[in-house]
Amino acid sequence: MDTQRGRLVMGRVEVPFPRSRTGRIATGGLLIAGGCLGFLPVLGFWMVPLGVIVLSHDLHSVRRFRRRTSVKWKRWRKGREGAQAK
Repeated sequence: MDTQRGRLVMGRVEVPFPRSRTGRIATGGLLIAGGCLGFLPVLGFWMVPLGVIVLSHDLHSVRRFRRRTSVKWKRWRKGREGAQAK
């Protein structure tokens, strides 16, 4: 994840987001709140991870949570792939 002047760059995908810290925190919070209402037609549960990514840019505790979750997910996937190969 790399940030460049108001854009979140993840591989080939570039997502614009607010340059101000307050704007990013508000956007991330709204994405997470909207994701919690994912059972509604317009909103979706996909908004929760996106909100965590936006918040992790500014909040250390969210960044640590995201990194731990990413490591656990990769270990889980690696363990599953090894079990399927047997």
